[in-house]
Amino acid sequence: MRPERAFYDLQVRFARTAARLADRPLAAALLDCTNLYVRFGAGRAFDCTHPLWAAYVRGLDERASVTEQCEWTWRYVQRCPTHQAAPAVVATVGCFSYAREPHGGVRLHFNAQTDSGMSPLDSRQLAARHLELRALIEHLREHLRGNLQESGCASSDVLVRGTSWLYNVPAYRRLFPAAYVASAQPVSRLRALSLWGQFLDRHGGVRRDAAAMLLARVERVSAFADVLPCFPLQALAVQVSFAEFQDFFDK
Repeated sequence: MRPERAFYDLQVRFARTAARLADRPLAAALLDCTNLYVRFGAGRAFDCTHPLWAAYVRGLDERASVTEQCEWTWRYVQRCPTHQAAPAVVATVGCFSYAREPHGGVRLHFNAQTDSGMSPLDSRQLAARHLELRALIEHLREHLRGNLQESGCASSDVLVRGTSWLYNVPAYRRLFPAAYVASAQPVSRLRALSLWGQFLDRHGGVRRDAAAMLLARVERVSAFADVLPCFPLQALAVQVSFAEFQDFFDK
């Protein structure tokens, strides 16, 4: 999925207000309060000296109009390795994938694109999503078994994590073990697609009503501390032991 231009325009407009509220340069707000660094393919270190980011900032005129800044951002993203924005994963089954984390945990990811022509969270797609997730968990079981044998650790002790605005959505929550969903905690993720993704549909188009709501809300606040609550939905972090997933899918 490649986001349309409106997704980048939204983030530039948001960052301009965030910069004013924080009394910071626009370049700093774009780095800390948007998903642009990742979308450019620069990784997730958020290093302001990274060549891709530094080149973007050099071409950004902070005194220009919002229209000109949005135009520069869109022109710049066209020449970036945007394919590198996707997270590295171990395995993918349908809409789901997982990645290993440095501390030994596992992180689940969700891709909303399907071949069915309907929303992947449509009630008619529930059985298909469950089958995909079951297959992914089985793959993960085998992967963990092979990687943990030498350490003497049990795969059931491994933590499965996720972070997304989607954990606010009942149609998404119903796919997972109850303990996993019950662990949800809001997190501040102004740089992440786990927050900004709520403005995209599965085709990469912008959800106009949600975007308009964000911009209207952020214009009404008077302090930077009040910026995050302006988002219609917050990013939620969840985690549970792999044992909970095994029990859920072994029933």
